Amino acid sequence: MLTQAAAVILFNPQAVPMAAMIAAQLNGAAVRFEASSDVPSVRVACEATGEELDGMASALRYVARSGKALYGSTALEACQIDSLLDFIETQFVPGPGFEAASAALNAYLSSRTYLAGREISIADLAAWQKLVSNSQSRRARSVNKHLDRWCKNIEIVPSVAETFNTYADAKSKKGKTAHEKSKNVKGDAGDPFAIALPNAVDGKVVTRFPPEPSGYLHIGHAKAALLNQEIASRYHGRLLMRFDDTNPTKEKHEYVDSIIADTKKLGLKTEEITYTSDYIPLIEDLAERMIKAGMLYADDTPVEQMREERMHGVESQRRNRSVEENMAIWEQMKAGTEEGFKNCLRVKMDMSNPNKALRDPVCYRCNATPHQRHGEKYKAYPTYDFACPFVDSYEGVTHALRTSEYKDREEQFYRMLKFQQQVWPELPDVVIWDYARLSFMFTVLSKRKLTWFVEEGIVTGWDDPRMPTVQGVLRRGMQVPALREFMLMQGASKNVTYQSWDKIWTMNKKVIDPVCPRHTGVEVEDVVRVTIAGVVDETVEVPKHVKNPDVGMKQQIRTGTAIIDQADAALLEDGMEITLMAWGNVIVDKVHRNADGSKVERVDATLHLEGDFKKTKLKVTWLADTDKNVPVTLKHYGFLLTKTKLEEDEVFEDYVNRNSEKIIKTVGDLNMRDLRKGDVIQLERRGYYIVDSEASSPEGLVLLDIPDGKMKTMVM
Repeated sequence: MLTQAAAVILFNPQAVPMAAMIAAQLNGAAVRFEASSDVPSVRVACEATGEELDGMASALRYVARSGKALYGSTALEACQIDSLLDFIETQFVPGPGFEAASAALNAYLSSRTYLAGREISIADLAAWQKLVSNSQSRRARSVNKHLDRWCKNIEIVPSVAETFNTYADAKSKKGKTAHEKSKNVKGDAGDPFAIALPNAVDGKVVTRFPPEPSGYLHIGHAKAALLNQEIASRYHGRLLMRFDDTNPTKEKHEYVDSIIADTKKLGLKTEEITYTSDYIPLIEDLAERMIKAGMLYADDTPVEQMREERMHGVESQRRNRSVEENMAIWEQMKAGTEEGFKNCLRVKMDMSNPNKALRDPVCYRCNATPHQRHGEKYKAYPTYDFACPFVDSYEGVTHALRTSEYKDREEQFYRMLKFQQQVWPELPDVVIWDYARLSFMFTVLSKRKLTWFVEEGIVTGWDDPRMPTVQGVLRRGMQVPALREFMLMQGASKNVTYQSWDKIWTMNKKVIDPVCPRHTGVEVEDVVRVTIAGVVDETVEVPKHVKNPDVGMKQQIRTGTAIIDQADAALLEDGMEITLMAWGNVIVDKVHRNADGSKVERVDATLHLEGDFKKTKLKVTWLADTDKNVPVTLKHYGFLLTKTKLEEDEVFEDYVNRNSEKIIKTVGDLNMRDLRKGDVIQLERRGYYIVDSEASSPEGLVLLDIPDGKMKTMVM
């Protein structure tokens, strides 16, 4: 908890305000919690004024207003949240009315991911606590599928799971906290986070997420961020976020801003954000101490020669320079002189060690590029290998989680820190825990390679829907709950595997399918007009989602002329009875084809509403031939690579899929004119789509296909 607080929330040990505790973690509210048997349930005590507020709803409102989130993004959403809190406090309570209240919430959630808006709010947390603390909850969830789906989305938030495990289990003598479970590997083998974290002390574990602002976050970074958060949460510790920004050549403000925005979308909650570059004065002091101790030396050996010498274990001729000479050159490096730029600083480790990472690694270089935070203040910058151990230790990080690809560099990290501790004794130890890097088929996650795709114009930018960046997959239609659930399922395993994209998109489908409205689209190219006898022109209302009427209704125009896809028309035969979806059956009287029979030009049919749709083999999507239809551009995407997995000696440029985008011009039903950017829909018989631009925009209505989890639909 934060040590400085404007208020204390007192609670009876029998009425733990889990929802308020979670809310405080999620939005960084400056409050603290104290158990007290002197209060009947929950009380907010404002320390500055002595005023008090009673009740869970008051505590939640206070926490939300003390932070930056959880109370909606608009005035309307805030009002909805207030109304929902009143309902939850008065009706969603144990007793004879709970069943009806559960059904009401279930109906309300039928077309929503969260109770108000697109993000979790205090209303969700209040309802969740009431549900999980009620003995009637199991039945309520079993009979109310939307309520159960919503609850699962809330429960994958790490702070929710951690708080629940801590306080719910505390009520049971036989229960174990999440932390206790995580230490029992054999007894909890099904838990992806069941690891024995070395030297972990409950309440004192500090992890960090250290992105370099040299590109946008990709889904591998998402795993790292959520993994660090989950480990810290399970040990009741803290998560720090630090930008490792000591290479100004690659780093930009744009990347910093995008990373901060993406971590917020992922629900990452950190106590503070720091920057390695802000520690440069301390790191310079550290370097000077180590030079004077004979641990560092200045080296002007040409880069290629230095690389060869390190490869063959040959010591540099500059290795035995005097302290005075090294200090003089160090000053030249900091000043950015011509002589300074010829040199770098290296650490005297072990040039004969089989582990080449220990062969006198470079720890400081000159760089004339203005820094995105500090401009031209510095001319020399520490390398990651030198700065990371120091800043990790200085900030109090206890466990540095790194992917197993850096396993060979672990010994360098430990030895570097030991050297630094010799001249800076106050630095505590840091434990490295390595885990498997996330890899996907048909995908590269290297920032260098992703930058190449952007610079070569293969994609439109870092947020292109084909890119494996957080912004790219969210733009493609990935829902944050599904993304988080998939990443947390990976856990802290050390086993390296290549994940198939179908798994994560299948999880996403489970989130969107129950609530997304259905619409109709017909391809413009070679469209076929069907003249239907016996039709009275009318506009009717039909459900947006046949299996979920709570999604609402839409208008459907029915006229004597319909349009259908050429692919469907090609299957028609004279005398065939077919079903026009969401309308009824027709009898195909005559199929008119072109001279060589390769295409259908038009169809004559007769309405046959008394026909049984269960007996027809062909169900056809259609639209009335009217100017109220909406022009729609559908964009379908394949993978950026043509090969499932690249070997180490293969050049990725040789396997680039340069035809990974397919554009289909269609028209959609009149209801699609009201779709807004970010809306998710299903086009009947075509698949799921997300709105990328609205009908009123200069580009018109553009829909991006959302994979449904079937790999064959993603290969082009």
